[in-house]
Amino acid sequence: MPKPLPLLPIPLPCRTKKMKSIVTILCFPLVLNGCLPYLYHLGKEQSAIILGREKIETVLNKPHLDAKTKEKLRLIREVRNFAIEELALNESGGFEYFTKLNREEIGWNVSASEALALKSYTWWFPIAGTVPYKGFFDKEMALELETELKEKGYDTRVRAIGGYSTLGWFSDPVLSPQLNWPDHRLVGLVIHEMAHATVYLPGDTTLNESYASFVEEIGTERFYIHKEGNASLHLEKFKREKKKRETTIHLLKQYADLLKEVYASEKDKKTKLELKKTIILQFKNKVIEDELVPEEKSKEFLARDWNNEDFLGALRYHSGEVSFLNLFETSNRNLSNFHKEVKKLFELPEVKRKEFLNKTP
Repeated sequence: MPKPLPLLPIPLPCRTKKMKSIVTILCFPLVLNGCLPYLYHLGKEQSAIILGREKIETVLNKPHLDAKTKEKLRLIREVRNFAIEELALNESGGFEYFTKLNREEIGWNVSASEALALKSYTWWFPIAGTVPYKGFFDKEMALELETELKEKGYDTRVRAIGGYSTLGWFSDPVLSPQLNWPDHRLVGLVIHEMAHATVYLPGDTTLNESYASFVEEIGTERFYIHKEGNASLHLEKFKREKKKRETTIHLLKQYADLLKEVYASEKDKKTKLELKKTIILQFKNKVIEDELVPEEKSKEFLARDWNNEDFLGALRYHSGEVSFLNLFETSNRNLSNFHKEVKKLFELPEVKRKEFLNKTP
């Protein structure tokens, strides 16, 4: 199923008292669209995260630090060093600091799509460009936007944010909710977010996320082989999850294609909506049949109101596997060369990048 989305707030170059004026300057061209309260919300919370940072080394030296936090921060420090030295990732990708939040989640992303088309609703922001989600640090604000979009007829989803990136503008800290992740997923998170600070094309979310997910998988495997050898239990767990995820993504793509056929047909709206429900139910039953969801969660999975955005949300992170693998192989499995080759894709027109991401075996 789709992983939590990263938050890509507008990277406000705020330090201390300059924050409000900088937020206003960035907002000025967009004030007429009512963006000022939203950007101020992001700027305020972004400032709190940056100003609340402590060096991981400082935190580790605190006398009463609990064992779990100490273990997780040491792991993150180790992964960061490995990512720079062995995966050729940008050291500006963060994870040098730690910020403790006063909430259980980092934030929430709202995403939406057309009800009868696998087409994302998008927003445009400075630096990040066009993106198919809008991030909030306040859940009520996220739910208000979701309600507005639902009333306009869109398929919607609110997801808790797992990752957090300012795309290298700041040294992004580890945030306290992330320390609750299992070790192998925390390793993947660090690599994924550092990949965003290494290669990022504003406005092409699917390319950015799929690239980062590819590097995450290669990097996580290399990290555990380096740290624990081929018999690593963490690596075994990672490979099991990867295999299940690949099977699920394959199913998602199959049923997404069925939905596309219905949406592109000449059938009337009512018929399309009924067929949409049928196809989504067939997909959910197939997931249960193939035991891709734990038995104790199967009823909850079947009851969940799936929609187009669930399909799009997953495929944003896992497109172009065949093309990325080919590019990796032609780069002699050298990640430094691979990152450079991915950057060359930026020169291609959008239609060519989509062909790259949609290539099948």
